[in-house]
Amino acid sequence: MSIREHLKNRRRVVIKVGSSSLVHEETGGLNLPKIEILAREIADLKNQGKDVALVSSGAISVGKASMGLKSLHTLKEKQACAAVGQVLLMMVYQKFFSEYGQKTAQILLTKETMLDEVSRENARNTFEQLFSMGVVPIVNENDTVETYDIRFGDNDRLSAIVTALINADLLILLSDIRGLYTDDPRNNPEASFISEVDVLDEHFKSMAKGTTGSDFGTGGMSTKLAAAEIASAAGAEMIIADASDFRIIHKLIGGEDLGTIFHAHPHEFQLMDYLKRM
Repeated sequence: MSIREHLKNRRRVVIKVGSSSLVHEETGGLNLPKIEILAREIADLKNQGKDVALVSSGAISVGKASMGLKSLHTLKEKQACAAVGQVLLMMVYQKFFSEYGQKTAQILLTKETMLDEVSRENARNTFEQLFSMGVVPIVNENDTVETYDIRFGDNDRLSAIVTALINADLLILLSDIRGLYTDDPRNNPEASFISEVDVLDEHFKSMAKGTTGSDFGTGGMSTKLAAAEIASAAGAEMIIADASDFRIIHKLIGGEDLGTIFHAHPHEFQLMDYLKRM
């Protein structure tokens, strides 16, 4: 049986969606039909008896669109838009998840919190209690209080850190690119797609150099490979897949050959040490 066929047996899943996957490109406003599908897909995973955590970007871009701003120039503006947008984003998530009988909770993490042993353990305990109550935690970086020198920097790495924190066994990164290529396919039409990565070595890492995120997001392919390193070391498989249709989630869990899967290679992984090096 292939590694993908085993994915249906994974019991704890982290799903990360980026800003560009949640908003309309033309306006930056929320794409409500897509978010409804996302809620339905996750609710169905819950119905299968799985624990699911959603790491969701989008607060700043949603706040910016809501306030009618064309651009953000200062940290204060970004933090204010994050505060506005996070409320709107959670309101929409709560509405759609509740339509499928699913409760949600908001968890806003900071790097500083994760570096503190007591706070980190409290965060882990909160996740565990929410899972035991059947709740879907919706996670984001606390952009309203973070500054550039104490940020995770992107939600790709944050989702992998959450994966390690809660001992998840599968991380799904839904992105505006379908997976890992030998080169950036947006610039090189000859780039070849890579379906499976056993060991993430320098050969694969070199393929991600120079790639960047979308206009709405912060993470390029290099941040996704950094996430794969964390997830693999923590004992989880990771998949990078196309976010254009969130119905891909049940296809991935069902073992379909979509996206790029990275094998788990668990070893003694010290989350604290990694955070200090970030």
